[in-house]
Amino acid sequence: MASARPLRADARRNRERLLSVAVQALSREGADVSLEAIAREAGVGIGTLYRHFPTREALVDAAYQGELDRLCDRVDDLLAAAPPEQALRAWMNHFVDYMGTKRGMGDALRALIASGGDPFARSRDRLTAAVAALLGAGAAAGTLRADVAPDDVLVGLSGISLAAADRRDRAQTDRLLGLLMDALRPR
Repeated sequence: MASARPLRADARRNRERLLSVAVQALSREGADVSLEAIAREAGVGIGTLYRHFPTREALVDAAYQGELDRLCDRVDDLLAAAPPEQALRAWMNHFVDYMGTKRGMGDALRALIASGGDPFARSRDRLTAAVAALLGAGAAAGTLRADVAPDDVLVGLSGISLAAADRRDRAQTDRLLGLLMDALRPR
């Protein structure tokens, strides 16, 4: 199978702008936001939107996958910029934000699933790999426990994210993330 030709710089910028606007619009207005409104807010015509995303489902899936990639792709930069335990803590903050965006896109994601799509097919593997890299770096540095399963950390983070959504209290979220970090430090 031949690979697709790389996008021109202007086409890549249009695609990225469309995805950014789509995430915001889907989170803000739900699954029924018009594609025309997304194109208009992104500063492109509806034809440009359809060239990149031939269906609403393709746009929703790409928007969600972009958010997932943005979260997971931060790991290397965070580890390059800070010690592993600080990188993990920063990534946890990003995870809480990602979950809030995912919740905001909930109706659109459910509609995508109802149409036969599976936006979450690679989510768990990507998230687990990201947490494993952070935990592994911390274990190698001696600042994080080596006996913690990445999936357990994800479950804890998911629970904190759910609590954060119900309360919208960032101070409590920070305290809960601090408690989780304390549990991940060597004894």
